Amino acid sequence: MTSLNNSSPLNSCGAEKKPLEIYMFVDPLCPECWALEPILKKLRIEYGQYFRIRYILSGQLSSLNIVSKRKQEDLAQQWEKTASRSGMSCDGSLWIDKPIYSPYIASFAIKAAELQGKHSGIRFLRYLQERLFLQKQDISNFDVLKECAKEAKLDLNEFMNDIHSYSASKAFQCDIKITTEMEVDEIPTLVFFNENIEDEGLKVTGLYSYEVYVHIIEEMLTIKPEKKPLPSLEEFMRYYRLVASKEIAVVYDLSIEEVEKQMKKWTLQQKVRKIPAKHGTFWRYIAD
Repeated sequence: MTSLNNSSPLNSCGAEKKPLEIYMFVDPLCPECWALEPILKKLRIEYGQYFRIRYILSGQLSSLNIVSKRKQEDLAQQWEKTASRSGMSCDGSLWIDKPIYSPYIASFAIKAAELQGKHSGIRFLRYLQERLFLQKQDISNFDVLKECAKEAKLDLNEFMNDIHSYSASKAFQCDIKITTEMEVDEIPTLVFFNENIEDEGLKVTGLYSYEVYVHIIEEMLTIKPEKKPLPSLEEFMRYYRLVASKEIAVVYDLSIEEVEKQMKKWTLQQKVRKIPAKHGTFWRYIAD
């Protein structure tokens, strides 16, 4: 077993040059992007030494003026289908009970968080997703955004100023331009680039099994990649603090039943607390 401190996504995304760059086109309101989280965690831990991820906000959902009741019903159904298929809970009733009318604000907020460092942006996006998909909170609400910024340990004053800044707006517009130039019309989309600038990127749209992404990494590298060993489950939980049974199952190649059995033991030992969700189960690490 290796320590998560050596193989964590944040520490495996240092300043050193890596042979692959992955452009990941996402939207904070996209349930399929949320469903990709288990695979991303495993990829970062096992092969993060070979790639860095650049998050690009596509603006596809954020730019919509979601006003029609029909559109809200469609989104609710899409969320429910994605959640039941992926095991990453998202509650579609949000679009019926309290729909989000200014979704683009969340994208500006992510760009504002990124101004404090790419890792800050990634952390902030995860907190946003948790608030949206698990707690049905309006992520265009400034109070919610402030809470996410606090959790992500951002400089709060700087963050609130930056949301309304030209810098955040320009960064978001830059992402939309890249989305258009790369002809990305569906999210999530991952585009893999290697060190040879003459080679075109390999575009992968939608959700696939973990093995597909590993195969792509192997094909694009000129060397056979070495897989890093997984950290202990407790180190994983301590680092990520709130994870789905599905995320643990994918990373550790376990069945959901095996995960739930272990988590129930840890609940009795007061290491974790079960977080209720509409689909699947989430666990918060509390031992520290």
